[in-house]
Amino acid sequence: MEKIKVAIVGYGNVGRFALEALEAAEDMECAGIVRRNANAEGFPELQKYKVVSDIRELGKVDVAILATPSRKVEENALKYLALGISTVDSFDIHTKILDLRSTLAPVAREHGAVSVISAGWDPGSDSVVRTLMEGLAPKGLTYTNFGPGRSMGHSVAVRAIEGVRDALSMTIPVGTGIHRRMVYVELEPGADFAKVEQAIKNDAYFVNDETHVMQVESVDALNDVGHGVNLVRKGVSGKTHNQLLEFNMKINNPALTGQVLVLCARAAMRQAPGCYTMIEIPVIDLLPGDREDLIRHLV
Repeated sequence: MEKIKVAIVGYGNVGRFALEALEAAEDMECAGIVRRNANAEGFPELQKYKVVSDIRELGKVDVAILATPSRKVEENALKYLALGISTVDSFDIHTKILDLRSTLAPVAREHGAVSVISAGWDPGSDSVVRTLMEGLAPKGLTYTNFGPGRSMGHSVAVRAIEGVRDALSMTIPVGTGIHRRMVYVELEPGADFAKVEQAIKNDAYFVNDETHVMQVESVDALNDVGHGVNLVRKGVSGKTHNQLLEFNMKINNPALTGQVLVLCARAAMRQAPGCYTMIEIPVIDLLPGDREDLIRHLV
């Protein structure tokens, strides 16, 4: 069977772990890496791959994994979908997911491609768990408690703010789905901390959470990519109350994000043209192998 040809667009933390997950997938192969500077210098693992600035230089590409900041996803996805290349991304601005889906869906359908959006672990695989929990106890409450750990999306958002050299945003669970954001910033010389602090607190990533901003000499000295989640639902199955469901995991954040992106790149090849979130995709489509064999050992 011909392997699925996947390009990785962007090569930061998520891109590197997506490549590792791709290399471990027997039914897929890396068609190449797309970077603005088309340079593999400093990355010995890229020497065996084409590194280009334009995906069209790679020849046939079935799926492009968009390992880019969330705020770059829409423009990149529109560009690749218009070329007939399916896309997968880990867009993580929860309040904008439906808007993104509405924008990408008609373009994907027009060009016979598939877009799988918000395919990280939250939103993403956690969304699937939340959906299952709600089905098991349709009446009730679900609490999603993140961390403690580094939020990649929040950290990237802070680094984009003028005057910030580097940043680390830590998510601290307070309980019942409420979180505190602890933001550590390393400033450029002459930057005004008060202005940076206000810009962070007004950003869409932070505006709805309790946020504390602290200036530090070195963000690298604090950095840890570990994260985690605790999902709890207390509700009613049928007419039976006091059903308590719980899901926990402790993870390397970019490694799990990269793995989910690769799973969804595979699933993209099995969907009709259009735009999907993970809860709209049959979970069996995420896995390699014969469908009947999967049913035999998983059901």
